[in-house]
Amino acid sequence: MLEVWGFFALGLVLLALGGDSIVKGASGLAQKLGASPFVAGLLLVAFGTSLPELFVNARAYFVGAQDLALGNAVGSNIVNVGLTLALAAIAAPLLVRTRLLSHLLVLLTLSTLAVILFGLDGVISRVEGIVLLLAFVAILAYLLARSGRELPEVRESMASYAVTRSVLWMNVLRFLVASALLYFGARFVVQSAPMIGASWGWSPLLVGLLPVAIGTALPEVAAAIAAARRGQGDMVVGHVIGSSLFNLLVVVGGMAALRPMPLPASFVKLELPAAIAFVLVLYPMLRGDLRISRNEGIILLLAFAGWVALELLLISN
Repeated sequence: MLEVWGFFALGLVLLALGGDSIVKGASGLAQKLGASPFVAGLLLVAFGTSLPELFVNARAYFVGAQDLALGNAVGSNIVNVGLTLALAAIAAPLLVRTRLLSHLLVLLTLSTLAVILFGLDGVISRVEGIVLLLAFVAILAYLLARSGRELPEVRESMASYAVTRSVLWMNVLRFLVASALLYFGARFVVQSAPMIGASWGWSPLLVGLLPVAIGTALPEVAAAIAAARRGQGDMVVGHVIGSSLFNLLVVVGGMAALRPMPLPASFVKLELPAAIAFVLVLYPMLRGDLRISRNEGIILLLAFAGWVALELLLISN
């Protein structure tokens, strides 16, 4: 069992290293192909941190561990708000200046509701999966169309986030090496996580929901805390909302588009509503002062701890 834990930990390390490198490589390639630093930074802030989860879920899906992938996709959304955002706000209050984030928060709420509605009959069909994918394309187009209305200081901050070396061969090499790290990291995590869950008597869905979702989020938690201390609240909140949208629309939508995805009734009644509850609680926090305080971060963290305790309690019964 010690060997299994070793592979799980190694997989998480490789995912962290690959995720950081592939973001830098993608930024350099995007700018080399003509994207402005601001646009590159905006897309990286919104969706760049989802790539490790994408590799894990893709690996899980193609080896037949669809429940693990589903649990990780939705569990990651709860972890994004209840752990990543909470700890970042506790480290330093988060000030949000990017106007687009309020729009994306509404779209995240609607996306989560759509997944719940699609899953009421116990399955997300291929057509519904395609609808989710098309919704992501529409959101991406909307994001790019509205990006020019941002404040100059926000544009400068986003552009500085995307600054990296623009030498083509270096970014291609960085991208390829990062892809290999993500591939093997995902392979080790997906290979070892079900064994760990089986030793505890957990289902693959629950393994994806808790240990895998929390484990893959740890590097993002560290990065979010560092960004909060630098006063980059937009980066932290943008990562959380964008990553959550990506998980629902691209990961869940993509899996369903390839093959109809069964959803357990308990998942539709508990985990998905929990995901939307964590999103909705951000509205009163950001309303007015556009700021998430330390006390509000503590509230989010306590809510997350309560959710984990509830999941563990349900397992034991």
